[in-house]
Order: sequence, then C-alpha cells, then structure tokens
Amino acid sequence: MLPRLIIRSSSIHAAGCYTTQPIRKGRRVVEYGGQRLSKDLADKRYANRDITYLFTIDGTTDVIDGFGTAMFLNHSCKPNCQTVGVGKGKKERIFIVALRNIAAGEELVYEYNLCDSDEDDLEDTAACYCGAPKCRGTMYSDEELKRRAKHARKKERSDAKKKAHR
Repeated sequence: MLPRLIIRSSSIHAAGCYTTQPIRKGRRVVEYGGQRLSKDLADKRYANRDITYLFTIDGTTDVIDGFGTAMFLNHSCKPNCQTVGVGKGKKERIFIVALRNIAAGEELVYEYNLCDSDEDDLEDTAACYCGAPKCRGTMYSDEELKRRAKHARKKERSDAKKKAHR
C-alpha cells in the first residue's frame, strides 16, 4: 500500500505533492503512470506546449505521458525521492521512491534530470527554483548540459564559417 499524499501549494512551483504520514527510506511513494507513446508521437502532440509530463523510458523509444499524482512532485537539487524503474523495456514501470526517511507534511521532490531537449532552443535553461543551498540552477541532467554545450559549440563554428564566406 502506498502512503497517503495530498496536493497543495508549494514554494517551489505552484502546486506540490506532500505526504500526510511518515515515509520510510526505500519505500515506493507513487508510480509515474500514464499512457505510453512513442517519442515521435509525443513530440507531435506537445509541439506547441511549454509544459509536459513526459517521462523517458530508458532503452526504448517510448515515453510515459503522466497525468496523475506523480506529476505534482516538483524538482529539487536536494531531493528526498528518486525514480526507480521496475521491469525492462516496454513493460518497465517507473516508481518514485524515498531516498531517506521523510516526515509527515514534507513536500516530496526528486531531481528531474531533464534530457532530450529541443536542440534549436539553446536559450532554454530549464531554470530551477528549488531554493536548495547548492541549487544547480537547472533541471537538465549533467549529460544533457554536456550535449547542449557541444551542440552550441558546433552551431557557433557553423555560424562563423557562414559569416566568413559572406
């Protein structure tokens, strides 16, 4: 049985998910469930939207389109939860699990580690507003930050070549 949760105002972002009872370290808090779609279909479906609740399933070309309780867990650079995959491939299920003992009334947060961003939008920083003492300033994963920096360098070189040929 999963712990009792409540959605209410959050100082991090609009609404957040809070526990109404203590949660033991390692316990499943909530499943990130929803319709499974191909990344291509999700890209088409959400082409003109700023906010999505898509969760990438490692090792597949699918995402979970998560509209449920889990969508209210905010990002934090000092998380008290983490995501854990159970199963493999297209049958994998994603759970949010407590990283430490969590007291009743605490907001449940995990590190989003966003990836697969739009390469044409290098201005998007996926700014983080978690307020943690060592906030990274972004919700992007380290790998995504490296990928974006590499893409930006490539674009700068290409733009410089074009300018030189004018």
